[in-house]
Amino acid sequence: MASSSSFLKAFLTLASVALLVGGTSAQLSIYYYAETCPLLCPTVKSIVQEAIAAEARMGASLTRLFFHDCFVNGCDGSNLLDDTPTFTGEKNAAPNKNSLRGFDVVDKIKSAVEEVCPGIVSCADLLAIIARDSVEILGGPGWDVKLGRRDARTASQAAANNSIPPPTNNLNALISSFQNHGLSQKDLVALYGAHTIGQARCTNFRARIYNESNIDSSFAQTMKSNCPSVTGVGDNNLDGLDFQDATSFDNTYFVNLMKKRGLLHSDQQLFNGGSTDSLVRTYAESQDTFFKDFVASMINMGDIKPLTGSNGEIRRNCRRVN
Repeated sequence: MASSSSFLKAFLTLASVALLVGGTSAQLSIYYYAETCPLLCPTVKSIVQEAIAAEARMGASLTRLFFHDCFVNGCDGSNLLDDTPTFTGEKNAAPNKNSLRGFDVVDKIKSAVEEVCPGIVSCADLLAIIARDSVEILGGPGWDVKLGRRDARTASQAAANNSIPPPTNNLNALISSFQNHGLSQKDLVALYGAHTIGQARCTNFRARIYNESNIDSSFAQTMKSNCPSVTGVGDNNLDGLDFQDATSFDNTYFVNLMKKRGLLHSDQQLFNGGSTDSLVRTYAESQDTFFKDFVASMINMGDIKPLTGSNGEIRRNCRRVN
């Protein structure tokens, strides 16, 4: 009986140590690459700056890559994987097909980072850094990015179809979607503020500008000039998500919502007599408050189910598993 007790104690001690080590390895840190890749951040930022200088819209596209990664089984770089004859990735999922872009810029950044510290930095972490840099370059806030994620060896087109909230969602569906990822209503509204940059396709806002009543009539008329009412005509025509300036990261998105100038149905749902109206009003009145909450929410989103420790891998090429 005594030997059994000793064995049990020893086993529990080892289990506790394993849990402690696992818990430690699972912690993301802003210092994760401080010694192994000290040139990481300047290497990434210079290429992001170059890409945005060539096309201002690219900043929004690169930021969106991070959102669409984290909302599908966590921030693991899965949406960067190409389809192959034996592998189905997420790029052709409904929310991503003919929409998600910036992959060539990620490739260029990955190649440059591999030059300065080969086999060290994950594609998942690159997406987090790229998003921060894009926001900051376009006039938004900067922040210290928590790092240490590893890359997925798998992807899920089904999860991408089901986990990324579509532009047709009402407020309750949006709240539920964000709650499913451990994010609050404040996270929802703050993160949707990223729609102060970027563009949307006519097919995603046609129903709103032609059929909805909670929309400024002059705004709707302006949008109709580039988005015909007939499905299949001009589906891919683009308009800015922010009516004022879709290439400057500021709080005008929320000002527009208060004027019923949200381009997507889901945008205007944030200010439509519901529980998020007060947050929209707060952010419209204070850009500083929006920036502070946006940073906190980006960090929260970046914490969604990262692969750490010995899970996943560090891809050499972001488009395929090693």
